Amino acid sequence: MKQTDMLHGPLLKKMIMFALPLALSSILQQLFNSADIAVVGFAGSEAQAAVGGNNSVVSLLINLFVGISVGANVVLSNYIGQNRKQDVREAVHTVVVLSVVSGFAILLLGQFIAPPLLRLMDTPENVIDLAVLYLRIYFAGMPFIMFYNFGSAILRSIGDTAKPVYCMMVSGVLNIGLNLLLVLVFNMGVAGVGIATLVSNAVSAAIMLVFLLRADELIRLDFHMLGIKKKHLLKVIKIGIPAGIQGMVFSLSNVTIQAQVNGFGSNAVAGSADAVNFEFFTYFITSAMSQTVVTFTGQNFGAGLHDRCKKIFRLGVLIGLIGTGIMSISFVLFRETMIHFFTADPDVIHFALIRMLHVELFTMLPITYEVSAGAMRGMGYSMLPAILTIIGTCALRFGWVYVVFPLNNSFELLMDVYPVTWIITGAAVIISYFIVRRRAFKKFAKAA
Repeated sequence: MKQTDMLHGPLLKKMIMFALPLALSSILQQLFNSADIAVVGFAGSEAQAAVGGNNSVVSLLINLFVGISVGANVVLSNYIGQNRKQDVREAVHTVVVLSVVSGFAILLLGQFIAPPLLRLMDTPENVIDLAVLYLRIYFAGMPFIMFYNFGSAILRSIGDTAKPVYCMMVSGVLNIGLNLLLVLVFNMGVAGVGIATLVSNAVSAAIMLVFLLRADELIRLDFHMLGIKKKHLLKVIKIGIPAGIQGMVFSLSNVTIQAQVNGFGSNAVAGSADAVNFEFFTYFITSAMSQTVVTFTGQNFGAGLHDRCKKIFRLGVLIGLIGTGIMSISFVLFRETMIHFFTADPDVIHFALIRMLHVELFTMLPITYEVSAGAMRGMGYSMLPAILTIIGTCALRFGWVYVVFPLNNSFELLMDVYPVTWIITGAAVIISYFIVRRRAFKKFAKAA
């Protein structure tokens, strides 16, 4: 594939064309996850709650390593912007080894930590056994998931965001087919959904391996070069660990909120799980723009093109707000029709509609801090946005859950934690971005 030239020419079209496959890949993945929830609903609301209520637990355990893949993207993008070809090749093979090690680490950790964590979250007794079963099968596929994620980061560094979509399309269709076969034909319920997910993740990793073996010479995988180069690993970790910790703490706050949702019973768990699908769809626009800004900023900052870095930030915020705004408003306007794709149970629908009105309507707000954080990471500053986001998404949410929520103890007030913390976090991270940007440009000029 021809590399995307991020260093020259107009930015708007290139950023949109870069972001669209990223968003599409994530949306496809969520569609297939939504199909899991919809299909398993035929086995009852308890099975649906067991699958859908696990999102926060899964995210908690994998976000550290997904954050490290962001660090890999930044390091590779900086090297490409500086035309350091040998460093790019060495870093690629370091990242591949890191992905495999990470995958097996989460596989082992997940088997042990999932049951006590689900109990700590007060998962309803009629759901917990099914939830543990699903998680253990899901985590068995972690090496495949990590290889796919790190492989995608490698491809993004040269502007190739299309190939991950091809992986997702093939594995996703396979996932749906296996869901229908194992759940509806063989009546395997939650286990069937878990096995379908495991097999489809293995297929996506296999396709990604083929892409990397046939990639441009700059990033082509060569088994003889596999190994860890300390200097590249340290750079990846320096940027990736704060991003990963941020993701973990973000998920921890969601686990805390999920524990309160669990207190409303299995109907609330299922309704919340149904509604959160639409939040994921909207957030994928945000995530795509954040990753776009990381990669474009990484290359342009490495090349010393600071005016383009400023424009990348402005365009990232603008495109993101428009995209997420259109999507969130559309979902809310047609919420009753949308939610029937997942359930016909009136008690489940009741909770789902509350969440859509109190959360989905405001899902354009995370653009403010995600794009700002992405721009800072592209310049090599990862710790500050992580700290600010941890304060906004963890400390403030804990305060809301344990101080504000008990004053009313209503599902509506619990859901209000999201827009309130998004507003505060967004304001803090945007202000920090402008301060960091000025310092980073001065430091670069002095070094040059």
